[in-house]
Amino acid sequence: MRDPLRSGHRVLAIAVSAAILLLLGSPASAAQPPANPWLGPAGSATMHGDAESSDTTTAAGPGTGPVRVQTAKLGAACPTVLAGRDGFPVALCTTQLGRTPTVFLLDPETTQPLTRLALPKGSLLSGVYAYLDNRDRLVFVDGANELVRVAHQHTSSGWRLSIAERTPLGSAIPEGDGVSSLMPDWRGRVWFGTNRGTVGVLDGSVAHTVRLGEQIANSISTAPGATAVATTHALYRLSAGPDGVPHVDWRVAYERGPGRKPGQLSWGTGASPTFFGPRTGTEYLAITDNAAPEENLVVVDARTGAPVCTAPSGLAGTELSPVASGDSVYLASTYGYPYPALPEGAGPSTPLLAPFTGGMTRIDVHPGGCATVWRNPERSAAVPRLSTADGKLYTITRQKPAGGARGSTLFDHYEAAVIDAKTGRASTAGRIGSGFFSDTLQMVGSIVPGRVQYQGTVNGVVAIRPAGAVQPAIAR
Repeated sequence: MRDPLRSGHRVLAIAVSAAILLLLGSPASAAQPPANPWLGPAGSATMHGDAESSDTTTAAGPGTGPVRVQTAKLGAACPTVLAGRDGFPVALCTTQLGRTPTVFLLDPETTQPLTRLALPKGSLLSGVYAYLDNRDRLVFVDGANELVRVAHQHTSSGWRLSIAERTPLGSAIPEGDGVSSLMPDWRGRVWFGTNRGTVGVLDGSVAHTVRLGEQIANSISTAPGATAVATTHALYRLSAGPDGVPHVDWRVAYERGPGRKPGQLSWGTGASPTFFGPRTGTEYLAITDNAAPEENLVVVDARTGAPVCTAPSGLAGTELSPVASGDSVYLASTYGYPYPALPEGAGPSTPLLAPFTGGMTRIDVHPGGCATVWRNPERSAAVPRLSTADGKLYTITRQKPAGGARGSTLFDHYEAAVIDAKTGRASTAGRIGSGFFSDTLQMVGSIVPGRVQYQGTVNGVVAIRPAGAVQPAIAR
């Protein structure tokens, strides 16, 4: 029989712990994920900032004051905007005409394109999940199932993008399949996942694989000695020995829900797995499930897969990876977001339509479980990026015109928004544009030194800086 006194003490302890975390918790004091030596600078080297997919950066953002917005109209949707140690933004985009994957090198002072390089067509996700390596080369898998490294250099005739290396993946990719995501581990080997559920490890020119048999629709994440993969059914941890052969360490199934929700791109979790934690920055793994009518944050022990806590998110659905730092996790709703295109085979959503209402949540993990710290109604139209330097979440919000209809319209406008990570209070820094071509389409922004925030849109890239800020000198 349960001891009611002991239960009461436990509830009180949890409440006190949550209160202490709320008062004292600060993203700036949290443990940072370890930097992967095979990546570019943490915070801007991958779509989710780092190998662990924390969506954090140690660079300060533009802040809450007035901002200056520069727009590069590229005629292409740019879900991946990264920046290396040399400060030059590199965008992996898909052109509106021809749907051609194209790499753009942008001028860090004007944000205008310096040069571009067209690539073979692949799947939707192979044009999203890429990274910058430790030599500032853009790494991705092209439509020919070759791992490609694209370098940029200044020549006597101007800037140039060129393919520095090609590595065929060959028989490692099953017929009719394609790579959806990739990430290096701490030995320099490249892990990759395919749309139909194969996970591989490329060591030099040799690839070894293991078949999971479940769709992989989000990014792979790596930490020292571990690789995390979220399929449309379960969360996995994998590892590989000196021979490079991958194997499954554990598998944790989650609630899949009744089907693909409106505002999501696949049936199952919309999250890339996120390593985080207050001690090492990697002791926990987090995803969101696909439960209905409300999704849950699912946190497990990254070493064993043992449950840490499951907490209601307050969101009907999300396609975004959890943002996490220390013991805090931040979630944003995409439920009902009106994507103009879906991946092949996505199928109809359940329900068919829903308005995009938005909403954001902070949940803290503590010894007794999870506690919701705040919720706000912000309609984030991009993946938020947390600056641990200033304790702010930076995103783009979708705003309806005055008197606009419920949900979303073609006349919506998009605002640079700053959310206080401690309180959830939001402020608007400035408008980045209006209408379809300014849609940030739940894509990720990157924040770089100099308080510059780069954000992809349906039609190119915008740079957001503090008004009157002096641009730091860039070596050319």
